Amino acid sequence: MEHRKINPWKWQDQYAFSQAIEVTNASRVLYCAGQASVDENGKPLHAGDLRKQLEQAFRNLETVLQASGYELANLVRLNFYTTDVDGFLSASDIVASRLNQAGCQPPGTLLGVDKLAFPGLMIELEATAAK
Repeated sequence: MEHRKINPWKWQDQYAFSQAIEVTNASRVLYCAGQASVDENGKPLHAGDLRKQLEQAFRNLETVLQASGYELANLVRLNFYTTDVDGFLSASDIVASRLNQAGCQPPGTLLGVDKLAFPGLMIELEATAAK
């Protein structure tokens, strides 16, 4: 698989995302369900702490990716749904660190929502990966 970042500007680099990624010669695509801050039984974790929820959501995403033979480096889209956009922006260093460490800069959308699937959840990650 080959992918090409399309970034006609530079401002997005500080947020670790790309305006677009073109994928060619992919043999597999993985569409992930939203990953949130829950334990292995689906019980929400870290109520009221967006930073800890974001870290847990990334751990859960990595678990799903690894179980499928993928890793963060294979992401070609990463959307964020949050009940606290300002809080998310304050914690964006976590996103940048995880994605920079994986060597990826996927396009995505940040969307503020009223609530998520379970009470107390503040963040959900929706990802697509390709190989």
